[in-house]
Amino acid sequence: QVQLVESGGGLVQAGGSLRLSCAASGRTFSSYGMGWFRQAPGKEREFVAAINWNDGTYHADSVKGRFTISRDNAKNTVYLQMNSLKPEDTAVYFCAMARRPTATLFTRAYEYQYWGQGTQVTVSS
Repeated sequence: QVQLVESGGGLVQAGGSLRLSCAASGRTFSSYGMGWFRQAPGKEREFVAAINWNDGTYHADSVKGRFTISRDNAKNTVYLQMNSLKPEDTAVYFCAMARRPTATLFTRAYEYQYWGQGTQVTVSS
């Protein structure tokens, strides 16, 4: 059984920064791709960033240059560093683990098998 637990969310003013963490347990972590998604009230879940087992990354255009995904396999943890936050970044942020251990950078929610409960990020103007 895989468990993912997000932390690090909070309330910040526009232009501020937060670092989200996602701690994984229950499975060998290093071989699996991980992703971050977000969901604002009344909106669909949106892809944010993905990282594979060899630290290859892909970031959505909406966050490119502001957010950075990274991972520490020794700690079974994935991070999302968020800088220059905007009010439109307000959402619940979820981390997810891919269905199979490949180097592919998945961007669709259905390509991930396990999900955390989410952490709230609120950016005020």
